[in-house]
Parts: sequence; C-alpha cells; structure tokens
Amino acid sequence: MNSLTIVLGIKIVFTALLWCILLLLFPESLLIQLGLPEPSTMLFLRLLGMAYLALVVGYCFGLSESLKGGHPLNIVWVGIISNGGACLILLINGILKIWQDWGLLAQVMMWLSLAVTGGITIGLIFTGLSDSSVPDSKKSNEAGS
Repeated sequence: MNSLTIVLGIKIVFTALLWCILLLLFPESLLIQLGLPEPSTMLFLRLLGMAYLALVVGYCFGLSESLKGGHPLNIVWVGIISNGGACLILLINGILKIWQDWGLLAQVMMWLSLAVTGGITIGLIFTGLSDSSVPDSKKSNEAGS
C-alpha cells in the first residue's frame, strides 16, 4: 500500500463517518445537542461552496477526458451521487415548503436547482452509464480483465 492510498483512505473514512453520516442522517436536534450551531452561520455556506468548487474541478477533469474520446466513469458516478442526492434533498424540502418564505430570487434558485440536478442525474445515467457511451477500446480492455 503506497502513501497516496493511505491518505485517500483516511480522507474517505474521516469524511464519511464524521461529516456525511452526521450531516445527512442525524436529526437537527441531535446536531444541536452535539454543539453544532443552527445552520444560519456563513461558515457552513462557505464550506458548501468549497465542496462545490471541488466538484467543478472533478467535472472539468471528466469533461477534458470526454473531449479526448475517453469515458470518465468515475466522474459520472460522482455526478450521479452528487446531483441525485441534491435533487432528492431539494425535492423533499420543496414538498415540505421549506423555502416558501424566502425571497423570490432564492425560491427561483431552489426550484431551478431541483430541476437542473434532476435533469443532470437523468442525463448522466442515460449518457454516462449506457453501454453505447463507453468507447470500444475501453470495452475490449474491460472484457479482457
């Protein structure tokens, strides 16, 4: 096992256990009991913005590979999970009318984000996972392994 494998493994475990499970699955009351502030602080928005920036960098690598005729399957899966999960969260919150009292522009941004993340998820599933989207050279390499 090389050093990069160790660093990536630590990053995955730490992020999944501490942040993904905590922030996605724990109820708000428990998060507050743990000492986290209610999400009105700009810190969480800045962290979210940084996570989005990291996704954009990954998508740029995927776009570059696709433009060269490759098939960035890893990036496709990242996009499906990211956009599909965001779409589901937005859909639930839209149904619950969480943002109905927000300003008009913010509401439009949320509904537009719901539509776009849903469309991107569907697009990635049908264009990124379909057998016809994988270049012939990649199919032959996968068949040989």
